[in-house]
Order: sequence, then structure tokens, then C-alpha cells
Amino acid sequence: MTMDVATNLDPEIAAALQELPIGSIDFGTWTLESVPTMRAAMSDMPLPQLPPTTTESHEVVVPRVDGDHDPTVRVYSPPTAGSGRPCVYWIHGGGYMFGSGLNIDPRLNQWVEDFDCVVVSIEYRVAPEHPYPAPMDDCYAGLLWAANNADELGIDRERIVVAGASAGGGLAAGLALLARDRGEVNLTFQLLIYPMIDDRNATSSSHIVGAPIWSREANHLGWSAYLGYEPGGDDVPQYAAAARAADVAGLPPAWIGVGALDVFRDEDIAYAQRLLAAGIPTELHVYPGAPHGFEMIVPTCGVAQRAQRDLNGALGRALGSRLLVE
Repeated sequence: MTMDVATNLDPEIAAALQELPIGSIDFGTWTLESVPTMRAAMSDMPLPQLPPTTTESHEVVVPRVDGDHDPTVRVYSPPTAGSGRPCVYWIHGGGYMFGSGLNIDPRLNQWVEDFDCVVVSIEYRVAPEHPYPAPMDDCYAGLLWAANNADELGIDRERIVVAGASAGGGLAAGLALLARDRGEVNLTFQLLIYPMIDDRNATSSSHIVGAPIWSREANHLGWSAYLGYEPGGDDVPQYAAAARAADVAGLPPAWIGVGALDVFRDEDIAYAQRLLAAGIPTELHVYPGAPHGFEMIVPTCGVAQRAQRDLNGALGRALGSRLLVE
């Protein structure tokens, strides 16, 4: 039975999508050829005004690990020097095709304030110009740099959490697998916000008709761009699509949150079940009436505020910090 989006969509979110520019964008109508043009149009959209913050941030170019590119990170820190702080390694979303890790992100500012932590946000290359493994190479290079420069950053390299949303959540999940297998960085937690982890587009939720923000068609485009070939075959690496991992044992504890109207819902639930079955402490939340990106698009609505409280609580526990500002 097909879920009826109009009936089940949270009323506050439905009203907001009628008014917001993002509500009229259909990523599923893009093509690989039109991605650069559409990306440029999105980058011209005005950014919301940043709330006041004490957090300071700056950009750093980090050395490559694989390939021929030195990626850039934005480092967010408290205004006072410190040592042994926990670190959040943040990976932005954007369907593997757009977005930036260098725009100052108010959520990251707030995490620094709330948890007295350092956040490192990676500017990874995006597809289709730079398909897998280029984005993952950049993400790993930034993570390794953060761990190897722990003293300079004032962090404890044994308290690094990887976090990401959407495609960033997919990269975070893949990075957790890669870090486990390479053994150079010990991640303590993975915070996966509606992660994009399965290229096969074969679950029940991937067939939701009229899914707001990110549709089945958009998902096919994103995976085609990221992989550089038709998704869904037998040759997709686990580090590109974490749902493909043959073995999830030994991964860090996880928090996974997803909306009930998100095409990623069932792949995220299935991944949480696999982690739990492998003995990985995992917290799963499915938010009723919520589509993809809901807590960023309509942050004032009730279900978004619940999600933000849940993920902030999980992050604080993982960092060994209580909320400094309740």
C-alpha cells in the first residue's frame, strides 16, 4: 500500500513548503548535464542571517591522502584556548552533487557553544565532476588530518565523532567503515541524520510517490552522479554505499534519525537493525509526518524541534558533554 503524502505530511511542514523556495524545487527533473547550472542557481539563493555566536572559525588546507587534491576544512572552536576537547567531524549534505562545508553553519556554531567541542567541517569534491572515490578520499584526508593534529586543534584524538546529514550521512557511514578497516583513526560515535546509504532504490519507502524535497528520481540522479555509472549493480563498493557492507561489526555506536516520508526511511531502519544485530549500540528515530531535510527546512515546527533535541542529546552523550546551555 502506497503512503499518501498529502494526508500524512506534518501540517506545519506542509504549510511551510507552500511558502519556501525549496518547496518548489524538484531535484528529480535535473540531469547530469544540468547539475552545474542548477548548483550555481542554488548557491545564489540568499543564506539566512547567522545568529550571534561566540564560536570562531577559520579555513585550513589539509594534505591529501589519496588522489591529487588537497581538500579544505573549516575549523570551529570556542573563543578560549583549550586542550583535550572532543571533536565533531562534520560532513555536509547535498545529494553528493552540491552544498559546501565552508559556509558558516549555525548548527555547528551552536554545537561548539553547547558542548565546548571543536568541529571540523570538510569541503569535499562533489559529483558528477568528481565521482567516488574522490569525495571519500577528501573526507578521509580531513579526518586523518584532524586526528594527527589533535594537539594543535586542542582535541582528544580518542574522542572524535563523525556526523553528517543526507549524502553527508552516507559519507559519514562509509567513512566509519573505512576508518575501521584502515585502523588509523578510532571514531567513538557516528551521528547519521537521514543518511543516503543505499544506491539500489529498492525499498518500499524509495517508492513513495510525491516525496517532498528528495524524490525517487532525484535519488537515482544523485547516485548516478556519485558512482559515475548506473546504480543498483553488483559492483558498488561498501565505502560508497554503506548499506552494501558485508560486515558491520566493529563500527562505532550510532544515532540514526529519519522522517517517515523520506525515501531513505527503510534503508536507514534496515541499517540500524544490522548494527543492532552486530552488537553495536544504536539509537533509531523515525519522525512521523516528516520528509527529507525537515529539521533544517522548518526548524521551528514541533517535529523538527523534537529531532533536534534528540540528536543534540545523543551528540552530547557521545562527546561526554552535557548541554552547557539547556
